[in-house]
Amino acid sequence: MQASDGSGSPPLPIDAALPALGAALAAGHAAVLVAPPGAGKTTRVPLRLLDADWLQNRKIILLEPRRLAARGAAERMAATIGERVGETVGLRVRLGSKISGRTRIEVVTEGVFTRMILDDPELSGVGAVLFDEFHERSLDADLGLALAIDAQGALREDLRILVMSATLDGARVARLLRDAPVIASEGRAYPVKTRHLERDPNRRIEDAMADAILRALRADPGSVLAFLPGQGEIRRVADMLAGRVDDTTEIAPLYGALTQGEQDRAVSPAPPGRRKVVLATSIAETSLTIEGVRIVVDSGLSRIPVYEPGIGLTRLVTARSSRASVDQRRGRAGRTEPGICWRLWSEAATNALEPFTRPEILAADLASLLIDSAAWGVTDPTTLAFLDTPPGPALMEARTILGEIGAIDPDGRLTPTGRRLRSLPLPPRLARMVVRAAEGGQARAAADLAAVLVERGLGGDGVDLADRVERFGRDRGTRAADMRRLAQGWARQAGGSGTAVDAAEAGALLALAYPDRVARARGRDGEFVMANGRAGRLDPASSLAREAYLVVADIAGAAGNARILAAAAITPEAIEALFADRIEAGTSVVFDRGARALRARAVRRLGAISLGERTLPVPSDAASAEILARGIAELGLDLLPWTPALSQWRARIRFLRAAEGPDWPDVSDEALVASATEWLAPAILGRTGLAGITADDLAQGLHGLLPWSLRARLEAEAPTHVEVPTGSRIPVDYAAEGEPALAVRVQELFGLDRHPAIGGGRVPLVLHLLSPASRPIQITRDLPGFWRGSWSAVRAEMRGRYPRHPWPENPLAEPPTRRVKPRGS
Repeated sequence: MQASDGSGSPPLPIDAALPALGAALAAGHAAVLVAPPGAGKTTRVPLRLLDADWLQNRKIILLEPRRLAARGAAERMAATIGERVGETVGLRVRLGSKISGRTRIEVVTEGVFTRMILDDPELSGVGAVLFDEFHERSLDADLGLALAIDAQGALREDLRILVMSATLDGARVARLLRDAPVIASEGRAYPVKTRHLERDPNRRIEDAMADAILRALRADPGSVLAFLPGQGEIRRVADMLAGRVDDTTEIAPLYGALTQGEQDRAVSPAPPGRRKVVLATSIAETSLTIEGVRIVVDSGLSRIPVYEPGIGLTRLVTARSSRASVDQRRGRAGRTEPGICWRLWSEAATNALEPFTRPEILAADLASLLIDSAAWGVTDPTTLAFLDTPPGPALMEARTILGEIGAIDPDGRLTPTGRRLRSLPLPPRLARMVVRAAEGGQARAAADLAAVLVERGLGGDGVDLADRVERFGRDRGTRAADMRRLAQGWARQAGGSGTAVDAAEAGALLALAYPDRVARARGRDGEFVMANGRAGRLDPASSLAREAYLVVADIAGAAGNARILAAAAITPEAIEALFADRIEAGTSVVFDRGARALRARAVRRLGAISLGERTLPVPSDAASAEILARGIAELGLDLLPWTPALSQWRARIRFLRAAEGPDWPDVSDEALVASATEWLAPAILGRTGLAGITADDLAQGLHGLLPWSLRARLEAEAPTHVEVPTGSRIPVDYAAEGEPALAVRVQELFGLDRHPAIGGGRVPLVLHLLSPASRPIQITRDLPGFWRGSWSAVRAEMRGRYPRHPWPENPLAEPPTRRVKPRGS
């Protein structure tokens, strides 16, 4: 082997930090290395450590976050020492591992390492584990580090752990590693000039990015690396640029779902005399060096997974990138020469970005972590050494899911079923699908479906998974062939074989993994609701939009505007066969707002979706009465059959509550609506609609609100009528501007020397004094004062208008009357 320190290779910035790093790992069992992109840590450090005495000819494991980065690191290290990958430097990834008996450095993806350490907790023959690009904080990296720390403490005190990162709180990681030393490399970066192009928020990101890329190409020489949130945006920008760049410029997409050849073409340097525009996701932020790139155009957006524990669903959302992320992207312009970074936001907005990308462990489905922890012998993952503690709600949801599929027992320990599921290198739900399918002779079909779900882009990116699996079966490319071999191995591990997926079976197989995501069409083209209650939509032009039932595998967007990204049709017969034990039959009574009446149906449900229903007579029970009461209250209390007497009764109660306090019930609109099921429902038992409710029903409900102890006081203190001196009983208006009022002809009050009052004499009535024609002539709150004062003016005006009625000078001395004077008197 040639010199392991890379002698003969150009010097790199990391070289200055290597002696300190070597000393730290010789003296202790852990270290943290912080070095910026381009410093050379990924390739230089493993080669340098091969000669360390403490390694004792054992292997070094180097973890990379992605296959592309792992392949690149392995190839660069092998080239440095004049070998091919598979000799001193090996590669172990899901597709295409190259390992030999000579291999001393294994470059692995983070998920592969988790399985390695779970299968061999002592890491036999391994002297050091290096976590590269740890700042990306994937769930696999966090779990891998936690397990390595646990193994080091209990089984392998001599195991070295090195955490390497470009942007990371090194001190925090050092504390996790029991106060390990932090070694920093200054790195070498060429100056990068930053230019800001603030984007109109109403403009599509694809339009803004296409214009910015064209502007950057015109302004400066060199190749362009443009960061976009996802492959959909990449394809659309590529289409926009296709006819607008010159013949010397190549457009090269770069994202995880591309084939190895397509990725290699994107990262390879442009031929002499040509330039390249690489349209990439965050896959290109670190680890990769793309020769010739000196211009970065950054959308400032990333696609991140967000797990919703309440419904057990991970959705992809587009969010603003973190400050650390955009700094990484900017640095890509200065890897090999001075560069330029165009940012599609204002300079001031950079300070408002989150400092670091949110760790996946805080926003991920933790079912895989929980089952792996159980396999490690840990029932509570929070006891492991995580940089961020797994959130309680997501852990609870994961326990529920794993318990339902029989992977863990009530104490959180791995069951035989759980061990069987964990033996498959698949997420627990997909592993369950393959294992269950094997029992029916469909292991291979389920494994092919799982392969399409875990290997992005396989079989295309259409929504219909049955179509994608069929395309996968016809694909003769290397990646498809490798995945078919892998799927065949999964099927054998599950104890079955079988044939490829039949389009009609895809939904039934998918339902074995996602029973909570069986979905029913919601009446409008392309809109579906799932058994877990979550809604999603399809493009109405999609063939799946016309299906009655689907099973949803992938969804993106917020709850009110979620797009179904991957699904398969399922027949009602398959649902009935698969979920006979989960389907619940019952009676559904609902309030039909249009008909203002109850409707009853016999309903068979799977979670939140209805599988079938038929009309029934409305049951005459309390539950139906409550639904009717609630429905009417929501439509409006004014629809009820109010009589003048009931309206007055309510107004009397409101008057006394205002006058005397909360001993009297609250009969406001708000209170009556809120408590309709308590006061109205018992009175309308047996009624099926608004039309059947009578004034007597309403009276019964309202009167029930008033305790017996207050009913006598109601009549005494807020009477319905007041008797005036003529003996007439005049109704009291309790709704008159908040004060009880009495409208009475003035002649009926002759001789009355005190003002009428209610409420035990405490509340004077507002007297609306009327003419003989019942027209208002005066309002008073002081009748004796009126007789002494305003009466003379009223008398003078009224005598001529109503000459046959008495208008005495002294009304206190005149008897009250309802009559006119006889003719001639």
